[in-house]
Amino acid sequence: MAVLKKIRTKWWSQTTPPENYARPSERTPVATVGTKYDIRALTISQLDETWRLDQRCFVDGEAYSRETFEYLLTAPESVSLRAVTAGGTMVGFVIGLVEPDHTGHVTTVGVAPEHRRRQLAKRLMLEAEEGFRRRNVRLVRLEVRSLNTAAQKVYESLSYTVTQRLPRYYSNGGDGLLMLKSLD
Repeated sequence: MAVLKKIRTKWWSQTTPPENYARPSERTPVATVGTKYDIRALTISQLDETWRLDQRCFVDGEAYSRETFEYLLTAPESVSLRAVTAGGTMVGFVIGLVEPDHTGHVTTVGVAPEHRRRQLAKRLMLEAEEGFRRRNVRLVRLEVRSLNTAAQKVYESLSYTVTQRLPRYYSNGGDGLLMLKSLD
């Protein structure tokens, strides 16, 4: 995380993000399996809620720290969205960063276990891609666990392709896969 802060300071110290870069497009709420979800901007005011949800989504020791979320949600290059129920409860999120070469990097996607398999991750990804497009991003990358076939299927359905295996990428020694998608 310290490396990210140094890079952020160097690359983005003179940059002011566009006013509406992370806002989801004006669309009707998603209705799946009898529950309606809205996609909304994710901001620092939802820091604790995001961190708690991440702890539930990634129980294998790969959850981000609260400090990492604070960095991600305050970075001017962040594209961050959340899925909420009609009652306002956050049940999913996606956070990406626009890198200096204008590549989008999806850093994390999480959906509450009881709300999975309802197309939420796919909808969050589509909205994040729109946020990237508004920031002139033409290529998006992400890393996914090599054993997480469910997530890989979601990304493949969105036209992401595996370009590289990342041996021992995760802190517990698990391999990752690098996946890319062109937004052109």
